[in-house]
Amino acid sequence: MNIEEIIKDILRENKFIYGVFTSPRVKSQYKKISARPIILKGNNFLQLEKFTDTQVFHENLTYEDAYDAFLEFVNEYRNINFFTGDADYQILVSKKGSIKINRKNPTKKLKIEAHDKEKQYMISEYQSCDFLITLGVMNKDGKVYAKKYDKFKQINKFLEIVDDSLAGKEIRDGFTIIDFGCGKAYLTFALYHYFYNIRKIKVKITGLDLKKDVIDFCNETAQELNYENLEFLHGDIRDFEYKNKVNMVVTLHACDTATDAALVKAIGWKSDIILSVPCCQHEFFDKIENKSLNPMLKHGLIKERLSSLVTDSLRGLFLESRGYKVQLTEFISMEHTPKNILIRAVKADKDTKTAKSEYEEFKKFWNLRDLFIESYYNKIKED
Repeated sequence: MNIEEIIKDILRENKFIYGVFTSPRVKSQYKKISARPIILKGNNFLQLEKFTDTQVFHENLTYEDAYDAFLEFVNEYRNINFFTGDADYQILVSKKGSIKINRKNPTKKLKIEAHDKEKQYMISEYQSCDFLITLGVMNKDGKVYAKKYDKFKQINKFLEIVDDSLAGKEIRDGFTIIDFGCGKAYLTFALYHYFYNIRKIKVKITGLDLKKDVIDFCNETAQELNYENLEFLHGDIRDFEYKNKVNMVVTLHACDTATDAALVKAIGWKSDIILSVPCCQHEFFDKIENKSLNPMLKHGLIKERLSSLVTDSLRGLFLESRGYKVQLTEFISMEHTPKNILIRAVKADKDTKTAKSEYEEFKKFWNLRDLFIESYYNKIKED
């Protein structure tokens, strides 16, 4: 049998016991991938365990989807072992792609574990969701495509953060959200779904982005889905004006000082909630100075990473000095993107005297002057 026939044969239910893919042939974030059968809510699945140097990620696949995944892994790994009730297979793939298959008598017995403690997502994994189908994350039966599983988890993680941020708050119809730098708007559409279909609240959402073709796509998608009170506009954050109350501002991966512009806009609107995941950050690289830390700052790579952390720390202090309760937390795993710090700011009735003092001391420590976030804030106040 060739490799396709073997994979098809071993994936018959109650036959496959265990599989492992090691020795990547191509550059991959996963050093090893293992697979084993599980029972989830009475249905049979294969659970993948994807190993990096420091973490393990899990993904549950139907047997049908596992076939495609296994074929893909054969092209990515050199050493593959399958254990079934009929036989053990060792599959060796050379650098040139030639395949050698060794078949031996079976050495393992089938044991299927029940995994009913499945993570409960805001959007269920096996229930169809209109915007995820339209955006190509899942099929019409609610099965998430293997290559989109990380995006699916990111969307749910984001909604969990939103849900937690709204805890204890009274949200009414007309709640207004601005999404700066919305891109292809996976999370914008997710917000709409969360409020309209989960919370049953009629919100108004506006997405803004610099790319006109992306905005056209998003508006067409919103119309296709019949999502009312959702619009996408083409433009720059700095030029965007909104005269009415904005309850929530979202800005994910807005480049450099565009994040600061979004934060200042939110402060000016007295927004109740701000969720920001900054992107590339260049302003502080040439500005931070501290003679005591020169042994670190003289190395460009260290200085780059440090300036990024200093930037987000100062943004947090700036928000606190304007009356927000701020938390800096991980958005998604570093394995997926290094740009994973989420700044969550919630409007609070708190004394800002201490925060303002800490902000000034922090700037003094790093010898920071002439900052965009301050000059833009002052400009907005004057306007």
